[in-house]
Amino acid sequence: MRTTNTLRRTALALLTTATLALGPAATATPDHATTGSGASWRGAWAASPQAPSAPLGPNWSGQGFDNHTVRQVVRVTASGTRARIELSNRYGTTPLRITGATVARTAKGGAVQPGSVRTLRFDGRSSTTIPVGGTLLSDGTPFPVKALESLTVTLYLAGETGPATFHQFAGATSYRADGDHRADVNGTAFKETGTSWYFLSGVEVTGGRDSGRRDGIVAFGDSITDGVGSATDADNRYPDELAERLAAAGHPRAVLNQGIAGNQVVNDTTWAGEKALTRFREDVLNERGVRTVVLLEGINDIGGSTVSFPAEPTPDVSVTELIKGHRTLIRQAHAKGLKVIGATLTPVKGSFYDTPANEAKRDAFNDWVRTSGAYDAIVDLDHAVADPTDPDRILPAYDSGDGLHPNDAGYRAMAEALDLDEL
Repeated sequence: MRTTNTLRRTALALLTTATLALGPAATATPDHATTGSGASWRGAWAASPQAPSAPLGPNWSGQGFDNHTVRQVVRVTASGTRARIELSNRYGTTPLRITGATVARTAKGGAVQPGSVRTLRFDGRSSTTIPVGGTLLSDGTPFPVKALESLTVTLYLAGETGPATFHQFAGATSYRADGDHRADVNGTAFKETGTSWYFLSGVEVTGGRDSGRRDGIVAFGDSITDGVGSATDADNRYPDELAERLAAAGHPRAVLNQGIAGNQVVNDTTWAGEKALTRFREDVLNERGVRTVVLLEGINDIGGSTVSFPAEPTPDVSVTELIKGHRTLIRQAHAKGLKVIGATLTPVKGSFYDTPANEAKRDAFNDWVRTSGAYDAIVDLDHAVADPTDPDRILPAYDSGDGLHPNDAGYRAMAEALDLDEL
């Protein structure tokens, strides 16, 4: 996550330097100045931004919002005493005006817990404008949070936003109301629901016992990282299950989900985000507080050229090209000091990707993952969810029903396959 407001960041850095020169009694700096690489802020939740599209059914991204309040629920995976949000206009066509925003503790549905609503500010103001292509962090606000706690972020958008930067598959319910309801405690005004996140691309925390730790994990990939096939509002994606394992082991760590359903390593798509080779910098390398990235991506490169749903087939990708893409991601991660865990591609037999040619590619790529030594460690997710009696097929107990995406039990098995000591 990052802020594109370079001039503000530079000015604040100069102000901080001047303030420090005054002596110990004047060392406090503005909260929103802590956006540099040495800050103690760290990611607690994330979602990869996407361009507006609706390949899998209606959503609010194409039309955007006009005098609407949007309420979105996320579960953080790191603790802190202060919180701030990241908003993205990466794919907007006009500047994005945020009239106001709040954060609160989640209650049932669109409601929040009484007494928990906090107004978020931006450079001390309650409203802000994000330029086309821009990303902006709110000021930090005193708001103690615990790992695995759900928060509700509410945005009031008084004017026309135009098409909205969003994350298509949230696996969580979002709520929309007409007018300004950012401070509402009950959810009665929120009469529309969807299953995407809009403009919200991150939550960061600082303070507390874990402040300053750089041990976060980014799960980077496609729909199988995004959690397609898991139950809505249940937080059972494999990165969620991994965060729960770490917490249960007494070593909670931030686990940030940067999966996009349909995403590819080598090809851009009209509906599933920019290729991994492009978005990796924004969605992984610019995240604060991260030590490790788990790479699980490539099945859509292999299968995308053989199907026409939900868009036209993408150009064929050879195993050599896919390996080259992974080597590029590994090199970029290592240059930033990140540890890289490589994951084998899970079974596709019985799915719309099931062809002899695609299976041969999957087997060849998985063999490279297991034997190349290119990664710092590997996790064999193929074996973790495969049917022992038919290894090219996902175990029926782990199949969401399409032969490709795991269900909740399958995602749990994936999380359990990761060696916590390797992370």
